[in-house]
Amino acid sequence: MSFAVWPRGAGAAVGADQPEPDRVERSPVSAGAVVVGISGVRRNAAAAVCVDGEIRAACEQERVTRVRRAGLAAGALPAEALEVVLAVAGGLDPKDVSCYVTAEQDASLPIDLPTTGVEHHRAHASTAFYLSPHDEAAVLVCDAGRSEHLSVWTGTARGVTRHDWPGSPDGLTVLYAEAAERFGFSPGHEHELEALARFDGEQQASRFADVISYRDGRLDIASGWKTRLEQWLAERQANDLRHRARVAGAFQRHLGTLVVQLAQDIRRATGQKRLCLGGGLFYNTYFTTVVQQSAAFEEVFVPPNPGNAGVSIGAALSSGDHRSSLRPVVSPFLGPSYSAESIKRTLDNCKLSYEVLDEGAIVDALLRGQLVGWFQGRMEWGHRALGHRSILASPLSPYVLENLNLFLKHRPRHIAYGVSVPEEHVRTFFTGPPVSRFMEFEHHPADPDRLRAILPDGTRAIRVQTIPPAPADDASQRYRRLHEAFGAATGVPVLVNTSFNGFSEPMVCSPRDAVRVFFGSGLDLLVMDRFVIRK
Repeated sequence: MSFAVWPRGAGAAVGADQPEPDRVERSPVSAGAVVVGISGVRRNAAAAVCVDGEIRAACEQERVTRVRRAGLAAGALPAEALEVVLAVAGGLDPKDVSCYVTAEQDASLPIDLPTTGVEHHRAHASTAFYLSPHDEAAVLVCDAGRSEHLSVWTGTARGVTRHDWPGSPDGLTVLYAEAAERFGFSPGHEHELEALARFDGEQQASRFADVISYRDGRLDIASGWKTRLEQWLAERQANDLRHRARVAGAFQRHLGTLVVQLAQDIRRATGQKRLCLGGGLFYNTYFTTVVQQSAAFEEVFVPPNPGNAGVSIGAALSSGDHRSSLRPVVSPFLGPSYSAESIKRTLDNCKLSYEVLDEGAIVDALLRGQLVGWFQGRMEWGHRALGHRSILASPLSPYVLENLNLFLKHRPRHIAYGVSVPEEHVRTFFTGPPVSRFMEFEHHPADPDRLRAILPDGTRAIRVQTIPPAPADDASQRYRRLHEAFGAATGVPVLVNTSFNGFSEPMVCSPRDAVRVFFGSGLDLLVMDRFVIRK
């Protein structure tokens, strides 16, 4: 296949001794009422900009500073993230900001700023409801907050209203976090327990029903539940992966039954047909999926970032009279973008040669089992790659998991990866929800043998992102065309999709980040906008 070579230096020159920083594209817009939401006191500090009632940009601090999971320093703003979101929201200046809003009691912002606070769970509920497509819905918030762990709300045109719901000393999120620690996972790494549970293909009956139960809106947790868990784990050696996965799967399935019972009670109490989910528990796609498939509600919505980083958006939307009429278009792409000219300057400054290729050449690389770094458009808001900052691979390559887990991500062999597929084909290749645009639900492959290369032995469910038929932005359209081209070549329009990041670091944000990770990892091909770089 022929290709064109983009001439290096055919643009604005950049001195080798004075590297030009990546330029964030600024969207021209007049500054109206500008509200900035700030979140992430303990980790994952983030900033979101709301202009005249519309969210224009959101970004986590770690993406800009490259310091993973960076929290909010006392008496300070997440300055680097704030600079980015103000630029993306229309070239705004800090003096344009009407108010800074936080939703965490222990947040401490600079004292000379106009600030206000909103209730933490209200911000979670606002994130979930206001970003949903629904005019009315029930809202369930489950997180590991210091003051409360569970709350129930109703969202309408008048705003979000709290329901009087029984409290509990320990919530589901705290329970899950404590279980993860009993498995030996570090605090904040509950996703590792979720991955271990997904590795359990057996449907063993739960042994937790008599120590953890739910009734009349309240959790009943016996003091001996941790002992029960530890004793079951101790029945085999600590390095027995299958046994650990069996215990993890049973524990997670049991909690899933409680979440469904809770959802059924919320449906009866609120009379709503739709449910929005917020809070850190709903990062876990097992729980979101069992609720969606339970038919407790006709529709279930999960925002792209339901946890505390997403509270920056909820905080901004909870402030001001605009909230009653707000119906923003849901987008997971609220971070910075970089023009082709900006990307080219970075490549030229790095003295790199590059090509301009069509999707067919990228498909050829995928068919050879190569790993592709994919950098397009505005960065994702949230922790899951959705086709703008992704690493892509063929699900048909026999060594795809080995390449991803051992050589690229440095993860255990049993970790499975999410996939993306055009929405109209999801039912052909998977059983599960018909729409999962933020990779918020799990699916089972309709033909496991066809996709056996991406299913570690025992794994039955994987996360799926569905790509809408008519994506709203050029970058997502390009992403969809790549799937269509791969499907035309293989009969399977499905690609493995994981976040574009180096080992133990955040998702890439800028072209310079992408170049550095590309040359410092096992990636074979880098595609940035229309530029393709090879090693």
